[in-house]
Amino acid sequence: MFSKILIANRGEVAVRIIRACKDMGISTVAVYSEADEESIHVALADEAICVGKASPKDSYLNMENIISAALVTGAQAIHPGYGFLAENAGFARLCKKFGLVFIGPDAKVIEKMGDKDAARKLMVQAGVPVVPGSDLIENLQQARQEARRIGFPLLIKASAGGGGKGIRLVKDESQLEHAFLMAAEEAKNAFGNGNVYMEKYLAPVKHIEIQLLSDEKGNTVCLGERECSIQRNNQKLLEEAPSSGLSAELRERMMEAAGRAAKAAGYTNAGTVEFLLDTDQNFYFMEMNTRLQVEHPITEEISGVDLVKWQIRIASGVLLDMKQEDIRLKGAAIECRINARSGGTVTFLHVPGGPGVRFETALYQGYQVPPFYDSLIGKLVVHGQNREEAIRKMQSALCELVVEGVANNIEEQLEILDDPDFRKGEYFTDFIQRKGL
Repeated sequence: MFSKILIANRGEVAVRIIRACKDMGISTVAVYSEADEESIHVALADEAICVGKASPKDSYLNMENIISAALVTGAQAIHPGYGFLAENAGFARLCKKFGLVFIGPDAKVIEKMGDKDAARKLMVQAGVPVVPGSDLIENLQQARQEARRIGFPLLIKASAGGGGKGIRLVKDESQLEHAFLMAAEEAKNAFGNGNVYMEKYLAPVKHIEIQLLSDEKGNTVCLGERECSIQRNNQKLLEEAPSSGLSAELRERMMEAAGRAAKAAGYTNAGTVEFLLDTDQNFYFMEMNTRLQVEHPITEEISGVDLVKWQIRIASGVLLDMKQEDIRLKGAAIECRINARSGGTVTFLHVPGGPGVRFETALYQGYQVPPFYDSLIGKLVVHGQNREEAIRKMQSALCELVVEGVANNIEEQLEILDDPDFRKGEYFTDFIQRKGL
């Protein structure tokens, strides 16, 4: 087991990893930008090193500085969290080059699954259903040919990256040229790779993802599903586990397909296989996230498995001590992402508590939210005996949560929870748009 880990991230996920390390008796090194000098993850870690200016490219994406910080402090491994360098195969290779363990899958797997075109082809070979679509599109002429074959509406999607960038919905041929050029340009700017492909646009659909753990011997367990259909601009807002839209039989089939996907990829560590589920209960592979997910706490709540600790154990060579039949999912959990709508200083903070309530955040009273990073400032998570109890508990917790000084989306989350379609579980990825929220 490692004695010291560097956390190559910031905010609530850095705090989450530091706490897991403390539980395991592992020393921690925080890295921070000049803008984050007063951040709580810096105070909680055993050591902290500034790796650059406020801009992510100068700090949290500065691979050389982060590697140097790990070597100087004697860290044996680096946990990337999510975002920033978490799915960067080049960074994983750099860690290995300098004798550091990257807490995540091998660089080749990150590369393979990060290339969505290559991932689709691999899934087809593994017998995992995929959305009808195309290979990489080289030019506008080919785009027109493939669009006519696939049929409208369709999606143009970046082959690299994620987070909703490089995606355009095309309703008819008149929109194709502009959407193709914009998607490619956005993908190039965001990921340094302008390759795009096409998929048939399926609607209405649910966004269902399967959480799994795989060790270096290929042992794999699936920890159930999360429903992530509440989204704005392809960014998740609220997630729940389990999904009320899945029967036990369908859940088993989806977990079996996710397990096949992991084995086909030669996957190790924590990962998530994302599917689209249509109203006829057909599911299709969308992508695989080769990292810890923002919404991982709801899986922890229903499974009793600490995903961060298992990431660390697996990276250190520990084999899974559980089998699929050992997994018992209990109750229901919901996560609401609390996003800042502006910068500012937190003038007052009240965090809800009680059984089955957790708030993962790096906020504190007097903290100044910097404008340089993701808008996520906290994750409110609840667990109940069933979905109805979880919804009531989340409503109560949201009403109790107070973040003054920084405009946020707490009221919007309450509106979502109060919606009749959400209460019935009859909602899809177009929920926010259809409701005008």
